[in-house]
Amino acid sequence: MIGCTKLLCGKATVSEVIKHSGQGGSLPPQLLQFSDNNRPLVVWNMTNRCNLRCRHCYISAEDRSYKDELSTGEAREFINDLAAMKVPVLLFSGGEPLIRKDIFELGRQAADLGLRAVISSNGTLITREVAGKIKEAGFQYVGVSIDGSPATHDEFRNQKGAFEAAINGIRFCLEKEVKAGIRFTINKYNRDDLPYVFDLIEQEGIPRFCMYHLVYAGRGEYMTDADTSIGEKRDILDYIGRKTLELDRNGVEVEILTTDNHADGIYFLEYIKANEPERVEETVQLLQMHGGCSAGTKFANVDPRGNVHPCQFWQDYTVGNIREKPFSEIWTSDDELLVKLREKAEHVKGKCSRCNYKSLCSGCRVRAKAVYGDIWAEDPACYLTEKEISG
Repeated sequence: MIGCTKLLCGKATVSEVIKHSGQGGSLPPQLLQFSDNNRPLVVWNMTNRCNLRCRHCYISAEDRSYKDELSTGEAREFINDLAAMKVPVLLFSGGEPLIRKDIFELGRQAADLGLRAVISSNGTLITREVAGKIKEAGFQYVGVSIDGSPATHDEFRNQKGAFEAAINGIRFCLEKEVKAGIRFTINKYNRDDLPYVFDLIEQEGIPRFCMYHLVYAGRGEYMTDADTSIGEKRDILDYIGRKTLELDRNGVEVEILTTDNHADGIYFLEYIKANEPERVEETVQLLQMHGGCSAGTKFANVDPRGNVHPCQFWQDYTVGNIREKPFSEIWTSDDELLVKLREKAEHVKGKCSRCNYKSLCSGCRVRAKAVYGDIWAEDPACYLTEKEISG
């Protein structure tokens, strides 16, 4: 995850990160992206079931019952283990996590044990009453997926009225003083809706926006041709950068981030080199602390049946199952792929291997596999020029 606001507007410093992380201290949520601690942020897909059928869903969720998902008791044991391991964040995802009736019970448990519990939702089930329950359960953040204007969003979600329900869900959360933000997955069908979404952020007073690059997994695997072009990616990042700086100058309190393409950090570094050269050294240090793609290192996924994966997009590789062994033991095992992911800069090929910033990025291994059949191949979505990757 690349913190555009923090990098471009100087909202994070190396000294601040060191101050919080030293002597056993823990980083506040806004600095977790710079953590050097490999206890992972855990995304738990607590159910495959969803009330929508989105075109780009990475686990191909549908509105039907799925067998053998973790029981409440098994989930409780899982959460206890994560708390003992002191993972920084537990993200309750799906499918649609609010479909599970025990979500508030489990969220309360996580919060009481000191975990930062957050929700990733399509927003359509968040009524004023549900927002109140989210608050009472101790959830600290709700990320709601928005795909663009109402027409674009409803088409992606395959349900008329989905946009209005999702926006109301955000409003209800903010009304109940639960921090909520927008998750936006960019592709060629909604790239022109980006200005609309930024206007929405200002109009609604939404405090966080994260743009996701398309990862070719689940139903998204069939959207490879829907990804934006290399030229479009650069234009999009230029726009994101301009809006980030503009919002900051205008005093708008919003955090802008991107994720799933760590070339973004290098792209913004190039901007800083050209415009604020005195900040280059510190920016490089922050990107080093971040460490590029976090799959298998600072990021983990557990699916509805308890299978552990390097990230939520990597459903075809299982490290272990928490029904057989605690997550903490699985994650610290000598699994061959996990070992290699933790030294990924040594294994990447092609353009990624030539890149002088490979330790700050290393590309997306899932996209590499989807396009080239080789997880260590270059990331097909890298838009940096040969001059840029040469440093």
